[in-house]
Amino acid sequence: MRAVLDRIDSARAPTDVRRSVRFVLRVVPWLLVLVAWVVAQRWWDTPMPDVAAYTVYWLLAIVLPGMLVHRALRGSRGNWPEDLGYGAVTGLVLELVAWVTAAATGGQALLRWWPGPVLLLFMVVPGLRRRHWRIDDPKPLPVRWSWMIAVTFLVLIGWGIWDWSHAPLPPTDAVYYQDQMYHLALIHEMTRNLPFEVPQLAGDTLRYHYLSNAHMATASMITGVPPSTVIMRLYAVPLAAAAVIAFAALTRDLTERWWAGPLAGAAAFIGQGFVLGAPAIVIGSPPITSYSPSQLYAMPLLALLVAFAVDVLRRRPLGVSWVFVPVLAVACAGAKSSSLPPVLAGFALATVVAWVRYRKVPWRAFGMIGCLLVAVVVGLRLFTGGGAGVLELQPLALLHWIEPYKTLRINDGSNAGGLLPHGVGVASGAGIWFIVWVAVSWLLRQGHRLLGVTALLTKERRTDPVAWLLGGATLAGTAAAWIFNHPSASQIYFFTGAAPIGVVLTVWLMTDLSCGWRVPTIGLVLAVVWVFLIPHTPAPKNRQSIGDWSWAMARPIIWTVAVAAAVCVVALLFRVRFAALSSGLVAAVLGLGLGSGLVTIWDRLDTVIHPPAPAVVQPRQVISADEMRAALWLDRNAGPDDVVATNVHCQPIDRPKPCDARAFWVAGLGGHRTVMESWGYSDKTVAANGQNGLSFLLQPAPYPSVFAQNQQIFTDADAADLADFKQTYGVRWLFADSRAGEVSARLATLATLRYQAGPVTVYEVR
Repeated sequence: MRAVLDRIDSARAPTDVRRSVRFVLRVVPWLLVLVAWVVAQRWWDTPMPDVAAYTVYWLLAIVLPGMLVHRALRGSRGNWPEDLGYGAVTGLVLELVAWVTAAATGGQALLRWWPGPVLLLFMVVPGLRRRHWRIDDPKPLPVRWSWMIAVTFLVLIGWGIWDWSHAPLPPTDAVYYQDQMYHLALIHEMTRNLPFEVPQLAGDTLRYHYLSNAHMATASMITGVPPSTVIMRLYAVPLAAAAVIAFAALTRDLTERWWAGPLAGAAAFIGQGFVLGAPAIVIGSPPITSYSPSQLYAMPLLALLVAFAVDVLRRRPLGVSWVFVPVLAVACAGAKSSSLPPVLAGFALATVVAWVRYRKVPWRAFGMIGCLLVAVVVGLRLFTGGGAGVLELQPLALLHWIEPYKTLRINDGSNAGGLLPHGVGVASGAGIWFIVWVAVSWLLRQGHRLLGVTALLTKERRTDPVAWLLGGATLAGTAAAWIFNHPSASQIYFFTGAAPIGVVLTVWLMTDLSCGWRVPTIGLVLAVVWVFLIPHTPAPKNRQSIGDWSWAMARPIIWTVAVAAAVCVVALLFRVRFAALSSGLVAAVLGLGLGSGLVTIWDRLDTVIHPPAPAVVQPRQVISADEMRAALWLDRNAGPDDVVATNVHCQPIDRPKPCDARAFWVAGLGGHRTVMESWGYSDKTVAANGQNGLSFLLQPAPYPSVFAQNQQIFTDADAADLADFKQTYGVRWLFADSRAGEVSARLATLATLRYQAGPVTVYEVR
């Protein structure tokens, strides 16, 4: 591409021709992304009107108003892509302000018009109109920047294609990941007025980091696209794209190299923990996953927050941005409760460094710490529920989720209390060394995220407060993942939230060491190729053997180190300077992470294009198309605040004892609060984790009398019981599923039959 441009310039083509060619080369990559986005959605039968409506919503209701406000707060970046990227993140925050205003006042019908006042303000006020609709001082990025970012976007769409293959749009016979139905129910809840309640336990106060659900609910209310289509198809890729550009812009700020930004964006959000043909899953690998909408939603917000923190540490005046920063910090806390503490720890460390370096009190930095502390407190008050309440101090608890640790044949159990996990406390001498190797192996496989911390030891960065901010956040997130314990391994989100920040620091280290782009590029490409070529290491036949597992984990690392050493020897023979070689090695580490992500996505896409034999699924685990149709009918016909009672509680649907209370689909697809559907994620249930030797997933209903009364309505109801039930809980609808248990024929005489499909009968209470 650069050669084409050089030929045009050398031929002394007219200025307008050169400009036209450059314009086309800049526009083509974005057109390719748009076409790929539409084709991918069409492939998975997403209605094209929904795709068009969501795309227009994203551009006009998020990106455009956000870009104008961001330019007013921080000025233009001198180019459109970064202005639009940061603008998208700013637009997400503005959207939250509009949403919470609507939820507090009941103005959801006006929510679709919230961008109007912002756009009107920037049209009417002369200063805003002249300065922020255009770029006064253009500093365009190279065309190659656009192509690099576009390739990253195409890979993200590939990730989306695989992800969508596991979530067919309803109604259909399907087995959904239970958290998807849980979040779908929360999306419906976010369309109601404050205060919010737990959709599956009407009356319980909702305490959860639900702002990602608020974003999807707002998108659905503005566009008219069904919430199920938003969460199963449309929301993830645009958010990931915004995060890529925001982190790329942050990296360019720090490194002052245009190519460092796209590299950091790709390594942060495509890269994973080093696979290297290893037989064990690397927990904490994907920084973005549709299984955790909150994690994905927090990433672009966190990038903008770190950008503001960098401005403070660089002693740039924030001006009116001081009003925006606390709102952004609260948004981060409400997006993912684990996202803000590592940044707060890193910024506190950076403040100390700045105080020592500049020998004066950094009042602005203390102001930023105040904003972050307030956001943490607000987050604990509003968004932290039972799940976070069971987070406990227990170093090395993460081992329980790393497969080789299980070779010790120690079951830490559902209530793994104590200072250390039980398996660590009783391990033999050989077991202790094995545990150390498992932990070290995990750290090595996260090298592209952790290597940048060594920049704090270099002459260039050891007194730089910004480097300490990034390094401190990375170390704090990693330490929290290894210090705390959670029954669902949610402590890992401390690390995955800070991992992109660590990638930025690693890229910064590479640019500090490099004298150009050639050696790092060679190192990066060779590492990516090596990830594709390295032989797969099978899991040991004897999975209980410490020695066999140790060798299985060590072999790909030994091979990789040997190949790297051989390449270094060749480079030295060709008299490559040590600094350049060092930068090439750092680039190779980034390449290992990036290549691991590409291998994973390639393998997943291959399963989509060439699907393997369908997995055997027990019929009792499937939600049938008729059941979905009944739930969707309820969503369309019940009143916004109507309450539903159902006899669906467990998965599989007909297993009452022990009941895995994570069904969630009646509230998710049905779109309404239920008296008691599933309680697996409720505050009281999660807090009871370990009681009677059961995990929180299998705990009995938190309100036994309510559960008993609910069940009696479906199995042996009479008019008095139903009237009392309606009076007490405001029940308007009964969702009776014969697959879940006995349904009394007398219900037809006590309530009005409104809909029937397959095993489901929906009654309206008179």
